[in-house]
Amino acid sequence: MPTTLVTGFPGFLGHALVPRLLDRDPERTVVCLVQPHWAAAAREAVAGILRDRPEAAERLRLLEGDITRPAAGLADPAALRRDLGEIYHLAAVYDLEVPADMAERVNVDGTRHLLELAEAAPGLRRVHHVSTCYVSGRFEGRFRESDLDRGQTFKNHYEATKYRAEVVVRDAMARGVPCTIYRPAAVVGDSTDGATRKLDGAYMFVRLVVRQRGVAFVPVSGDVDRLTVNIVPRDFVVDALAALAARDDSSGRTYHLADPSPDTVGGMLRDVGRAAGRRVVQVPLPLWLARGATHWVPGVRALTGIPPEAVDYYDHRATYDVTGTLRDLQGSGIRCPPFASYVHHLVRFVRDHPDMGSGAMV
Repeated sequence: MPTTLVTGFPGFLGHALVPRLLDRDPERTVVCLVQPHWAAAAREAVAGILRDRPEAAERLRLLEGDITRPAAGLADPAALRRDLGEIYHLAAVYDLEVPADMAERVNVDGTRHLLELAEAAPGLRRVHHVSTCYVSGRFEGRFRESDLDRGQTFKNHYEATKYRAEVVVRDAMARGVPCTIYRPAAVVGDSTDGATRKLDGAYMFVRLVVRQRGVAFVPVSGDVDRLTVNIVPRDFVVDALAALAARDDSSGRTYHLADPSPDTVGGMLRDVGRAAGRRVVQVPLPLWLARGATHWVPGVRALTGIPPEAVDYYDHRATYDVTGTLRDLQGSGIRCPPFASYVHHLVRFVRDHPDMGSGAMV
């Protein structure tokens, strides 16, 4: 029975992907690589998955390890490699404030260690690597799915290390390792309920609007009715990833799991305001001033809930080509819903979880 290894469980995307993998192939055994300090949470997540599919109990198991170590920290890597057919590599530090050394260990070294494990597996069919659209860094213009090095610089260590992780994957592909790369845009909760694990990204701006009464003042930078913000719900990302991964012809390709018609920054804020019952007043500030205020002025970050690193995305000038994604999802029924169609779920979730933090799983 072929084995599928999943990293990043019980994380936000991994927790949602595992049931889809089990349901898609009744012959598949799914092994989730879990850090020891997340073992209890992983067991709880497995119990929840098996409540709805008890017949999969023999096909889902946990394996303790650590991708930052050689051979993914496995006690017996050879035993896993014998039947290893696929790897879904989702583990990463998804945090704009991540320190450089941690980002390098997890995002870059972790990817390298997983690929080394893959190359030694005689029956390997594919490595599915989850990256991010933001490997584009500060690039300005249309960023294609085939693009990687466009001479861009990066806004933070998260972007830089996810870029270097993709370099590692592409080097492995050049050596003949079958890989597919998936680049989600900014991921929020499912379009059906808005539920998430941490209030980061778009949730920071939702929370800023929700916290204010009547009129919500939001600092902005740049041309907010021209610059776009690409937001995608988790259910679209996971459904698209699972469908694309099932295609034999997706090997060697890179897919942008992004909204083909993204909202502008101004449009997003107006959508949030309508959903929250607030009139949003945009307060234009130079980018340097908005960033400096959240970093240096006492109380500004506590008031807004927005870290300096997030302010850079006010003025994000890359847009994302989705030609390959749309082509290969054609006929599947899987489409990215517009932000305005589910923003009310995000607002409700923020209101119901006012004290949720923004820290990443590490």
